[in-house]
Amino acid sequence: MEKNDFWKGAALCVVSALAWAISGPLSRLCFAEGVTPATVAFWRVAISGACFLVHAAALGQLRPQRRDLGAMLAFGLFNVPVFFLSFQVCIEKSGSAMAVVLMFTAPVWVALFSRILFHESIGRRKLLPMAVAFAGVALICLSGGSMGGDVSWMGIGSGIVCGLFYAGHFVFFGWWRRRYSSAAMFAMTFIPAAAVLAFFADPGPVSALGWVGIAVPAVISTYGACYLYGQSLRMITPVQAAIIANIEP
Repeated sequence: MEKNDFWKGAALCVVSALAWAISGPLSRLCFAEGVTPATVAFWRVAISGACFLVHAAALGQLRPQRRDLGAMLAFGLFNVPVFFLSFQVCIEKSGSAMAVVLMFTAPVWVALFSRILFHESIGRRKLLPMAVAFAGVALICLSGGSMGGDVSWMGIGSGIVCGLFYAGHFVFFGWWRRRYSSAAMFAMTFIPAAAVLAFFADPGPVSALGWVGIAVPAVISTYGACYLYGQSLRMITPVQAAIIANIEP
């Protein structure tokens, strides 16, 4: 890996994190307008998935190999829906700040997954920050979250699940990055995910303000942010990307 590639990848990852940062407050706006977490998750994935589909098809990149379809479909049907839904539930129960903090336990999970899949070493220099991170997260969780009041164990649990499944994104897309474009990978996984989330979404009407809270992060925080971090994984490792993305909280 060339030094210039690292800095380019790091810059893309930082911009991606900043784009994702607006998703929490806008989700709170949706909830205030009566939109359920599952509905927010569905529309964000559906709209961004459509953007990725058009993007990949327009560039002639949507050419999946038959042997890879099973993995793409499985990831799209399981990981992506759980990640987006758990993130929205955590925002509703414990606040957007808590959701982001718990989501960004991902570097710890990425380090463990990368050790197993990519044989990246975990030395003392990594173990100590990992332990400190978990201790800090525990203290924040027990404080009651960013909304104050009593501790929401559902919020904490969904946030931890969100972080675990978010880590899966770095590892999965890092694994397939040399075979498919970022747009193609997200198109092949987000479209099945939207189909799953559709079963949980509320079919009722959404206010104009609610649509703003859905559409803006769908395009900027999901399509834009995911594409940029997908591109960053072509220049830096999954662990590096997960750590750099911690700028968001």
